[in-house]
Amino acid sequence: MIRRVTALFPPPTYSHASVVEAGTKLAFLAGSVPLDAEGRIVGEGDPVRQAEQVMANLQEQLKAVGSDLAHVLHTEVYVVSGETSVLSAVWEVVEASGLSTGPHSSTLLGVACLGYTGQLVEITATAVVP
Repeated sequence: MIRRVTALFPPPTYSHASVVEAGTKLAFLAGSVPLDAEGRIVGEGDPVRQAEQVMANLQEQLKAVGSDLAHVLHTEVYVVSGETSVLSAVWEVVEASGLSTGPHSSTLLGVACLGYTGQLVEITATAVVP
């Protein structure tokens, strides 16, 4: 069972906390990056296109562990930008994916750089495996 809590101000599309019962199987996912199956950057210079690839990769990771977007408890969304408009554009991709339907708890961060040359977006996630 997942219980989602909004305890502070009314958040736009996320909860402030996610609670799961003891004994629930969890998956901790890293490496949702904008690489294609051959390991090449997708959407170089385009954070929105990269976010779309990251979401596609995250869905594949979830599928591989027996979960899906509806069971994501928490994400951290990293965007190489200090511009609120760029962060918002990436968040719109997250919302459109169905990931925020939960709603899951999430942190959206503007960062200086990420691990791959040309990489602008990355997501880490924690999900329940039903």
